[in-house]
Amino acid sequence: MMKASRIAAVGIVVVAVAWIASGHFIPHEGPEGEAAVRANEKKDAPLFKVAVGPAKVEQHSPTLTLSGRTEADKKVVVAARTGGMLNELRIKRGQQVKQGEVLAVLSDDARLAQVAQAEAIVDQRKAELEAKRTLIASGALPKLDLVNLESMYKMAEASLGTARAELERSIVRAPWDGVITEVPAEVGLAAFSMAGKEIATLVALDPMLAIVEVSERKLAGVKVGETAEVRLVTSQTVKGRVRYVSKSASATTRTYRVEVEMPNADRSIPDGITAEVIISLKPEPATKVARSALTISSTGDIGVRIVDGEDKVQFVPVRIIEDQQDMMWLSGVKDGARIILRGQDFVREGQKVATVDAATETTAAK
Repeated sequence: MMKASRIAAVGIVVVAVAWIASGHFIPHEGPEGEAAVRANEKKDAPLFKVAVGPAKVEQHSPTLTLSGRTEADKKVVVAARTGGMLNELRIKRGQQVKQGEVLAVLSDDARLAQVAQAEAIVDQRKAELEAKRTLIASGALPKLDLVNLESMYKMAEASLGTARAELERSIVRAPWDGVITEVPAEVGLAAFSMAGKEIATLVALDPMLAIVEVSERKLAGVKVGETAEVRLVTSQTVKGRVRYVSKSASATTRTYRVEVEMPNADRSIPDGITAEVIISLKPEPATKVARSALTISSTGDIGVRIVDGEDKVQFVPVRIIEDQQDMMWLSGVKDGARIILRGQDFVREGQKVATVDAATETTAAK
């Protein structure tokens, strides 16, 4: 029994000595060794792969899309210019009329009588002037009489012109080509109270205008004479041009009125319908990239990430020129720069990456 205990004790001592000796003869890694191993492992780790595409800077004309409405180029209320009874009404709503066409006639016999009287006086003064001109030339009458007779003749002609003008005012004519939209007058309307009364509302539909409001930030890009495309709620698309840009802002909306003129010879575009106006702005250098390529920096700036000549990531702030459905036009990126199109949100500035061509990668995926 005692012999077994001695053997066990000797065994424990031998194991302890061997364990202590292992610290001297078997090397162990310290903190420095572990750091070196981690550094080597990090150095040997594969680089993060990103898909890049070259930036191509070109002149681009951005478009400004605005909502508005159509509006007739001219609209006027045609009124009677003199008194009398409305004897004839030759128009109805929806009728197209030409410039100078008779719309209504006022009846007043007194005007006809005034014209006849004025014509008679003119004939009388003319006859007196011709009869006495010979006597004055022969010296039978003083020359001063000739001056008086010529003056009286001219006054008679002026009175005749006034009477005829008053008679003409009894005929209501269209001031220009258009469409009658309202006819509030009726035949037989009160005599002597027609002066200033509304006869009809006339609207000119050719050309037609598209009216939009532009904010002060976009106003600088809108110029008179620029081309525009107008899309109507009726599914029509019409080409036009900017005719007018207001220099004074609306007091309530702080926006500026812009008028786009459109041809409407067939009068197919009605007044007052909803329209979408697309105005082409001044071209400027820009780069076209996919919307997904945009990212935000740590400081909150909008831009894209690029890969420099050393394959390191850089952030480039940009200005959005035009936002389209799936693509964007940006300024601020140099021509030929390698823009990260996929993977830009998983890398940081200064990080070295592996690059693949985005176009080649897409083709291979197909």
